Amino acid sequence: MTEVVLERDGRRFCADLGDPLSIAIPIDFDGAQPNHFGAPRAHAAALTQGRWIGEVLAGGSVNCVTVSMVPHCNGTHTECVGHITEDRVAIHDVLRGGLQLARVVTVTPQRRSETSDQVDPSADADEWVITAQALGLALERWPGRSTALVVRTLPNDLEKLNKRYDGPAPAPYWSSEAAERLVLDDIEHVVTDLPSLDRAHDAGRLLAHRIFWGLDAPSRRAGDARRAHCTITELAWIAPTIRDGWYLLDLQMPAFISDAAPCRPLLYPLRPHD
Repeated sequence: MTEVVLERDGRRFCADLGDPLSIAIPIDFDGAQPNHFGAPRAHAAALTQGRWIGEVLAGGSVNCVTVSMVPHCNGTHTECVGHITEDRVAIHDVLRGGLQLARVVTVTPQRRSETSDQVDPSADADEWVITAQALGLALERWPGRSTALVVRTLPNDLEKLNKRYDGPAPAPYWSSEAAERLVLDDIEHVVTDLPSLDRAHDAGRLLAHRIFWGLDAPSRRAGDARRAHCTITELAWIAPTIRDGWYLLDLQMPAFISDAAPCRPLLYPLRPHD
């Protein structure tokens, strides 16, 4: 056991860093995988050079593959403000690593017709929305402050591991007020099991993304973002066996000089320290 001890609200807690819980969707290059926005499948193929092939089964000396993927659409990924700016901002520069105090909460989406929250003007009445009210109810069960928030949405079934998110609104998305609640609570790193904070087809408005990063429309300059240090992780998988509550969160990812990169978020449950 590799134990870390920390203090929160005057109480001491500990976590076993040797026993993490992954909330990433594993990418199966040869099997079913999630997909958003009609992007090509994540694909891996053996590297070839002349008669040499990087596949042992095909007679090669080693396995060596070329990987092709769209991080935003092919699986669990973390993105930075560079996702919506003309300036090339890299997630590698924004997120340097380290553990974040986090809460895991479960939220029930509401029909567009059941809320007065602001959403994309093209939304239909029967679309599902993460509202400020639903988010607030979930947060009330775990009061306190954390720099990170992991949001599981209901229903929460295995379909999320390989679902194709096609169409204008294939999944619930966040209202403006729900995104504002993240800012109000000083959440710097939000993790969601949805393919996007925003409606898939929203004419490029990206209301929730802009609110979270503090980038007012119509600016596309990273320097105008008031929360450029914050990150959004999408297409996570928070299994039903992971309980709501307090955790340490580690957002692990490759050192990509890109606005987004594949991510393996790890959770470490917190428990009272005797």
